[in-house]
Parts: sequence; structure tokens; C-alpha cells
Amino acid sequence: MDARPRRAEPASAAALGEPKAGLGRDDLGFLLAKATQRWNELLAERFAAGGYGDVRPSYGSVLLPLFEEDGLRMGELAQRARLSKQTMTEMVRRLERDRLVERRADPSDGRASLIFLTARSRGFAPIAAGVLCELDRLVRQRLGEERVDELRAALQELLSLGDDS
Repeated sequence: MDARPRRAEPASAAALGEPKAGLGRDDLGFLLAKATQRWNELLAERFAAGGYGDVRPSYGSVLLPLFEEDGLRMGELAQRARLSKQTMTEMVRRLERDRLVERRADPSDGRASLIFLTARSRGFAPIAAGVLCELDRLVRQRLGEERVDELRAALQELLSLGDDS
């Protein structure tokens, strides 16, 4: 007979009457992260095919708000991208390095600067739009119109998860 003490097995979520989640590949967070990873892989492949292999998918956090409205202050850009000012500052430095954005003095406040798209990023805009349309089409083929609309609504809701607690 083995005299070693036995470790207690952790109770399963089902045994505890909780929804299925936890340490596995079925975990919602894992699935969201991996779906995002796959999405970013597809973006990177298609950006490269369009001649913009150096444009990282993460740059969308800066570029998409600027495609909507060019010439934003860093704080406004960070808020629209749902990133901290510190993270946005680092992202903008990277995009400046890659000649996708430029800072200009804010004429209404000499201490502040505005972030603008460059000619290079404006040239990238139709490539990005085409890639996003193509991926949207692939998702709609896979899930159908109704499920995509539900998914978009659910993801928009998740953006504020924990804000009201």
C-alpha cells in the first residue's frame, strides 16, 4: 500500500454548479485571444501581400481613429483606441519610426501636439480597407449575416466589461 498522501482533485465547474470555464482550450478568454491572434495573422499576411509587410496589425489602434478623424491629440487618440496615454505614446513613436504618422504642434496649445496621417498611411488606407472587407466577407461566409451581427454586438458589449462593477 502506498503511504504517500493523496492530493485532492479540484472540483469541476459543473460539480460546483458554475458555467463551463477554466483552465482549458474551451475557456472564453483563451478562445477570444486565439481568434484575435488568427485575425492578426490574416491581417499581416494580407498587408504584406499588398506591399505593407512592415505595418503591424496592432497599428490599427492608432490608424483607425485617425482614418476616421485626422489630427487628434494624444489623449483623444488614446481614449478612442481604449489604450492608456503611455501605451499610445509608445505606439505613436513606432508609427512615426515607420513613417505612418507625424506629430505637429497644436496651434491652439503650444504644449500639445496633434497626430496626423502621412502620405504613406493614406496610401495604406485602401489596402487596409480592402483587407478588412475581405476578412469580413470570409467571416460572413463562415457564420452567416445574423450571427456576425450578433457577434459584433456582443463584442461591443464586452468592450465595457467590468466598467459598471
